[in-house]
Amino acid sequence: ICDIIASRLRDKALIAKAKEFPYQIMVAYAMADDAVPGQVKDALQDAMEIAVANIPTIEGRVVVCPDVSGSMSSPVTGHKKGSTSKVRCIDVAALISAAFMRLKKNTELIPFEQSVSKIKLNSRDSIMTNAQKLASIGGGGTNISAPLVWMNSRGISADLVILVSDNESWVDGSRGRGTELMAQWQAFKRRNTSAKLVCLDVQPHETTQARDREDILNIGGFSDQVFELISEFARGNLTGN
Repeated sequence: ICDIIASRLRDKALIAKAKEFPYQIMVAYAMADDAVPGQVKDALQDAMEIAVANIPTIEGRVVVCPDVSGSMSSPVTGHKKGSTSKVRCIDVAALISAAFMRLKKNTELIPFEQSVSKIKLNSRDSIMTNAQKLASIGGGGTNISAPLVWMNSRGISADLVILVSDNESWVDGSRGRGTELMAQWQAFKRRNTSAKLVCLDVQPHETTQARDREDILNIGGFSDQVFELISEFARGNLTGN
């Protein structure tokens, strides 16, 4: 029976027909306890990798900036009695990073905490392997503008920048003088006039360091639909206004 289940889970034709996206498969993998046979867990990982192909493609150069600070090791749902997810914020960041690296070979990955972290992920490694690598960095605080400071100092260009964080440092959005993130984004836009910024807050709160506008989209929480939202925004079919 386990062989049959594993075979169906990793069936490319069935995954394509169902248009399965990888996040729900990641949740199933995370929830699988020791009672679930190893071959079924392996099949879930295979299915996760295959499902990445169902993510809408995005034109142009993409930069993904995953927050790898210590707080990203917390459950994506937060700590809720009876409903705490085993999926961590860092797992979501790794999924997005791995997905874009797999879909677009020229994707730039810039992990950050208090500053930009030096790590290289292999696009051929599994999503869960890359999640473990990203999680191994964590421990510092969060400086959400660090990736843009780093890119601006090096003249790096991109069409789409995706910041993935848990909102732990997104607390100065309402200050009248503006935020460092917005100052750095304005500098980035002077070199990349058509660039767009996605701020994905996997644990949404009421504050943000970059308010919605035509070239900035804030997304709170995470589901597989986020991939479609990012794609539509990048294509110009959705604005942050």
